[in-house]
Amino acid sequence: MSNKNIRKRLVGMTAAAAILVTAIAGCGSNNSAAAGSAGGNTASSGATVINIGTMDLVNADLIARKENYYEDLLDAEVNIVSFSSGKDVNTAIASGSIDITELGTSPSALGISSDLGYSVVGIGDIIGSAESLVATKDSGISDVTDLVGKKVATPFASTAHYSLLSALKLAGVAETDVDLLDMEADDIYAAWQRGDIDAAYIWYPTLDNLLKEGGTVVTGSDVLAKEGYVTGDLIVARDEFAEENPELVTEFLEAVLKGNEIIQNDADTAAEDVSAVLGIEAEDAASQLTQFTYLTGEEQLSEEWLGGGLAQNLKDTADFLVEQQSITSAPELEAFQAAINTTYLEQAVQSLAAE
Repeated sequence: MSNKNIRKRLVGMTAAAAILVTAIAGCGSNNSAAAGSAGGNTASSGATVINIGTMDLVNADLIARKENYYEDLLDAEVNIVSFSSGKDVNTAIASGSIDITELGTSPSALGISSDLGYSVVGIGDIIGSAESLVATKDSGISDVTDLVGKKVATPFASTAHYSLLSALKLAGVAETDVDLLDMEADDIYAAWQRGDIDAAYIWYPTLDNLLKEGGTVVTGSDVLAKEGYVTGDLIVARDEFAEENPELVTEFLEAVLKGNEIIQNDADTAAEDVSAVLGIEAEDAASQLTQFTYLTGEEQLSEEWLGGGLAQNLKDTADFLVEQQSITSAPELEAFQAAINTTYLEQAVQSLAAE
């Protein structure tokens, strides 16, 4: 697919997107990137600054950070900005506070539908059992149909939220029959410990903590993927930044692809790197790494993914969000196709192949 050269302003920005654009001050990050972006991505030293968003997902981003690939490969001052959810990431992109980041398929579909000004440039991972619906031991929940009348928490507008709604749809359970609570991961763990919720659809490491607290997996994103509800974590770049700094986007993707190579070819090192960044046991890191699918650059560029399939997946996700009244409208497939830019990944693959 060729580089996107035209962006049409979508009519009828959703209320959720309007909040994303205006709630700039509440990004929820651990480290603000606003200072770096305010001066046109130029630090006081005169160097270009790249503000990289992360949600500490178990993928090549963690490897790249531990192995210092970002610092070694990017000709820029690197600023890592941490977020707890895709909603906060969308807010930060809309404000121009971050330049390139990982973002789940559901918030990506929302952001593209709302024309927040970014493009998908790569795929971080395809989610498997690393995101699951887990119930407390005393909830009496053993099946999705048992969620009726129960308090179930998940971060709204996330891949976990999309998967939870998909599970309800497949089970024939109306969303209105479940007490759905919008909570961030840390809040979910605290609510679980207080006994305020019966179940949660969430990712690691919170998922692992809930399981250690006696939780039981009811279903997971690996199961839903077999039913056609595929979720993943994408790499998106702010259009204005990418157009001004194409070489940095390419270098970023090179760093991620090198991290993927370690995951695919050196499981022990990958587990050690994830363990070091997240502060967890290497054994737990190794287990989490098995719960995602990681794609090579060539696989990402295939027709199944960036070459066509992903655009359809994002369109289907947006349509589902409309059906669930999470957003008011979704654009046509062409808008999602236009929001996928493979130019930088193609260059990154070629660059690494030439080494």
